[in-house]
Amino acid sequence: MNGRRSIATRRGERGLTLAELIVTVAILTILMSAALPLVRFQVKRQKERELRYDLWMMRDAIDKYKDAADRGAFQTKVDSQNYPPDMETLVNGVDVQGKKLKFLRKIPMDPMTGQTEWGMRSMQDDPDSDSWGGQSVFDVYSKSQGTALDGTKYSTW
Repeated sequence: MNGRRSIATRRGERGLTLAELIVTVAILTILMSAALPLVRFQVKRQKERELRYDLWMMRDAIDKYKDAADRGAFQTKVDSQNYPPDMETLVNGVDVQGKKLKFLRKIPMDPMTGQTEWGMRSMQDDPDSDSWGGQSVFDVYSKSQGTALDGTKYSTW
């Protein structure tokens, strides 16, 4: 009886032939090659979202610093037009009546360059300048030379 059962089981077993295996691998390769550009697109889109958020956050901190300085909460340099002298000032904060007033928790990492180094402009710089005059920080931008999904340069955001 054991002999009959093992013969019946063997006839019922089925494996993949070499042709079926090749077809399966070919189909999987085609699907993966189609999915790879979509994954790259999603990764790039997520980095662009992070860049937009980081720029918004830093620019908001610059604006809050200027608003506080305009209200007279603390003294600034005369030629700064009440903008922060550098990004570290936004993180380290300024003394206001014995308390530290901070505007930014940390300088974020640029998702496009992988660095915490950002391009800066002061009020005295040209709007499209890529060098910082050093008087104050009026604006920040990415130092990436890459192109966004919408065709614009990240450095112009």
